[in-house]
Amino acid sequence: MRLGLRLFVGFFLVVALSAFFVMRVFVDEVKPGVRQAMESSLVDTANVLAVMAAADLKAGRIAEGGFARDLALAAVRDPGARIWDVDKHGVELRVTVTDARGTVVFDSQGRDLGRDNSRWNDVYRTLRGRYGARSSPEGPGDPEQTVMHVAAPVFDPEAPGRLIGVLTVARPNRSIEPFIRAGERRMLRQGAWLVGLSALVAILVTAWLSRRIGRLARYARAVAAGQPAPPPPRQRDEIGDLGQALEDMRRKLEGKAYVEQYVQSLTHEMKSPLAAIRGAAELLQEPLPDRDRKHFAGRILEQQGRLTETIDKLLALAEVEQHGWLQRREPVDLRALLEEVAATVDPRLAPMRLQVSGPDTPVPAHGDRFLLRQALANLVDNALAFAPVGSTVELDLRRHDGQAQLRVLDRGPGVPDYAIARVFERFYSLARPGTASRSSGLGLPFVREVARLHGGRAWLSNREGGGAEAGLSLRLD
Repeated sequence: MRLGLRLFVGFFLVVALSAFFVMRVFVDEVKPGVRQAMESSLVDTANVLAVMAAADLKAGRIAEGGFARDLALAAVRDPGARIWDVDKHGVELRVTVTDARGTVVFDSQGRDLGRDNSRWNDVYRTLRGRYGARSSPEGPGDPEQTVMHVAAPVFDPEAPGRLIGVLTVARPNRSIEPFIRAGERRMLRQGAWLVGLSALVAILVTAWLSRRIGRLARYARAVAAGQPAPPPPRQRDEIGDLGQALEDMRRKLEGKAYVEQYVQSLTHEMKSPLAAIRGAAELLQEPLPDRDRKHFAGRILEQQGRLTETIDKLLALAEVEQHGWLQRREPVDLRALLEEVAATVDPRLAPMRLQVSGPDTPVPAHGDRFLLRQALANLVDNALAFAPVGSTVELDLRRHDGQAQLRVLDRGPGVPDYAIARVFERFYSLARPGTASRSSGLGLPFVREVARLHGGRAWLSNREGGGAEAGLSLRLD
């Protein structure tokens, strides 16, 4: 199971189980809470009715007096009430009154007149000066449906404190079931919303963590494969610290290997110029004709220039190779960039012509203008070095598959087949026509690195009809 799915399942289970147990406890408390509230209201009702029934009970007309008539009228009323989500259309109270011995002398439903209720808990406790209440089955053989009875003492209105009877108010517990079910439905509905929101939060948190961990994993794989890659964005948390630690480790490990490789390459490339300088210097220590002395002095200057060019280009190449990503991005008009490069090299063209072709309108892109200009200048320098005298070197810009292609075309001897696969290697170069001199072999590797930083590619190939085509591509805006 993938880490993202594990995180989602774990987070969701924790929240869902917590919500379930909280709702379960809450639901379990609903029914007792509602019954306690109903019992409290019955206590108030019983005591109010006990005061109202006292006069008729003492006068012996409790069954046909004003109290009985008022209860009968109340029993047929329709409250027409809507309590939360429950409609109430009837009065569900039953009132019984017993005398001081516990014998029923009044029953609002007329069922238990004359019955001895003195042993029932509500009457028994009230006759003894305590709070009396009970919950009994509503009918024989039906223990699930119960009725709550709450009693209140009836005192002699002319002799306060003298008990003359007990009034009991009864209400079926089933009358509160609609409220309990409505409350449970509301809680379950809210619980479902809670679980749904928890799932959404779990998905978002999991997606956020998975995306960041996945980005870190892709970066680690790229580093393991030796591919340049930007580190994940730095953030102030453990994952951001881990990404920065990996980037620091990569820099240290690559830095060591990079220095070793470049020291070896630079040492190899410096041997020939240094040997030539040393040989010329040794010969200059001997008596020589002026012409030979000038020749060997010129050789020293020539090799010194070669060493300087190699070091300068090596530093430029090392700077771009050490960046796994582009350090600066700015709007660049590629058409204007081509014309700028052409204008820069124009004074050195001598017998060769330079031609810029492509769209007349601006071609916008984003990148490092300085690096792109240096890369194009390297390609133009190569083309001028190999192009025949009097030929035309063309700088071409065109769009292809959402990319801009910057090409430099010449009609020189082209690239030998054996060199095609090696032209982008550091320090690899071909002899120039006519002079047999070689460059530092660092220009094309520089172009390749600039293309990579811009998400494109560099190439060098032969043209039909002779000559070479060198270029680089990058994404258009």
